[in-house]
Amino acid sequence: MVRAAMSLVEIREADAAPEVATIYAGLRQGVGVAQVNLIWRHAAALPGVLDWLWAQAAPALASGAAAGARDRIAARVAVPALAPVAAPPGVAELIETYNRGNVTNLGVLTAIRLRAAGLAGGSPGATAATGAMLPKPPALPKLADLPPDVATVVQALADRHGLSDASVVPSLYLHLTHWPEVVALLPGLLAPVLSPEGVAAGRDAAVAAAEAEAPGLIAALGPAPAAPEALAGFAPTLALFTREVIPGMVPIGLALTGALRGAG
Repeated sequence: MVRAAMSLVEIREADAAPEVATIYAGLRQGVGVAQVNLIWRHAAALPGVLDWLWAQAAPALASGAAAGARDRIAARVAVPALAPVAAPPGVAELIETYNRGNVTNLGVLTAIRLRAAGLAGGSPGATAATGAMLPKPPALPKLADLPPDVATVVQALADRHGLSDASVVPSLYLHLTHWPEVVALLPGLLAPVLSPEGVAAGRDAAVAAAEAEAPGLIAALGPAPAAPEALAGFAPTLALFTREVIPGMVPIGLALTGALRGAG
């Protein structure tokens, strides 16, 4: 899950009208995490786009097809072993929330993007259980509200992703600022994953894994409604999130989980 600075308009969960809130609730249930990814919140602010996405995604989430693809995508993304690190209570659960949300959204949204580009469906993959709902994360801090020294670390971590939209700050980094001592460890701890070569390798592996799952997931999607007018403006953002932003964070989350398990 990621957020941008003011470059992306969004409808936050607390501000959602009833029809949007209903889709948000379905997303939380279908993904198994108690928060909604920014790309969905941004889609909600564009006329017809959230409905267009949800009509396709809902059946794949409900059937377990999305969860099956999630598990296979995560298994195909190899990450370097990080130094074991002990973390305060709540950190492991937060990282798992991001892992589940990011990998599920990467699979489903990649399938939707590629179907819109003309990719045909294939043989459905094995389904899996979504998993029990993970604990609700604490409130997501805003970069501008952080102490300057913490904000500097977060921005530096985001910059190391080399995104084509430099305003995007991965919200896992923001969320972890509830534990400043953990954020202080990240530049050194994540060095193997956040080198230029590591970023490219991890991101490309996640993209390739999601695209390999796309034909089977397309077979599990619901029918696509007529494209809303706002879809043309949304398409580049969908490509950014499914080719750069989300796949760039998948290796980070998986590597952090490995580091926490190693400390156990």
